[in-house]
Amino acid sequence: MADPFTIRIFVPDGDPEGVRLIDRMNWTGVGVAFPRTKWTEVRQRPEIQRTGVYILRGYVGEDADLPTLYIGQADSVLNRIESHVRNKDFWDWGIVFVSASSGLNRAHVTWLEYALVKRANEASQCHLYNGTAPQEPALTEAEKADTQGFLKEILQILPLVGLRAFEFPKPVAVPAAADAVGRPRTPSAALDTVVVPAQKEGFEQTFLGQDCWYAIRISGGMLDKIKYIAAYQTQPVSAMTHYAPVARIEPYGEEGKYKLIFSEKAKPIGPIPFGDALQGAMQGPRYTNFAKLQTAKKLTDLVGRA
Repeated sequence: MADPFTIRIFVPDGDPEGVRLIDRMNWTGVGVAFPRTKWTEVRQRPEIQRTGVYILRGYVGEDADLPTLYIGQADSVLNRIESHVRNKDFWDWGIVFVSASSGLNRAHVTWLEYALVKRANEASQCHLYNGTAPQEPALTEAEKADTQGFLKEILQILPLVGLRAFEFPKPVAVPAAADAVGRPRTPSAALDTVVVPAQKEGFEQTFLGQDCWYAIRISGGMLDKIKYIAAYQTQPVSAMTHYAPVARIEPYGEEGKYKLIFSEKAKPIGPIPFGDALQGAMQGPRYTNFAKLQTAKKLTDLVGRA
């Protein structure tokens, strides 16, 4: 079990969406989280003039599900971020971590930059704006232990200020389409299948090629009920053509969406055509029952005409 902890958040201008100073008892660091629109005020703060590591976040493209991050470090964070204000348009939010007592030096923050980039790549919950991955700098055994402790504090704070890109996804549900010895469970009338619309490229590359599907919104009450996923191929196919049992459901990105990982390769079904369904009936995920899926002749047999 992880150790419990308390953080303190100070809001100097009284705006909870504005600048926030974050620290923890018995920690030598301090974090400064801020929207880009507040940079003029933030750049006046003494913390920003110290040696530190920083993360800039934004979304590239209207349909982006994962954030884009730039991770950097500098002897003077102020000067470096000032250049990013001029030259990088993608970001709208940033967070800086410095030592409260000027205890971080260039070697420490270079290692922190290396570790954060490495962690972001391994977690695969963001797109990195960094052009190249930094190499691990040499630190003494004692310095590395101290800097690893500082990193641990950073990683505990980031989710609490809305940045979860460094977390490894943990299943929020582990569906069971079969019992403990692999026998299919007895069909029921309960909703246990999510039907998702899929365009040709995404269907072939992700549903069939990666044995998963993302990024979709799922009602909270359905997370532990879904055991199957079915793909409705959009025009020109306009039919449900494949299904797969779901092994686990994980958070995907920071916008309340999920990733469904299959327990085996998708199998063909039907096809089940759009038929007389109402226009727009498959513009988003729909829920149905797997027993119905096996006998349906058209889409309305599964989702009705509502």
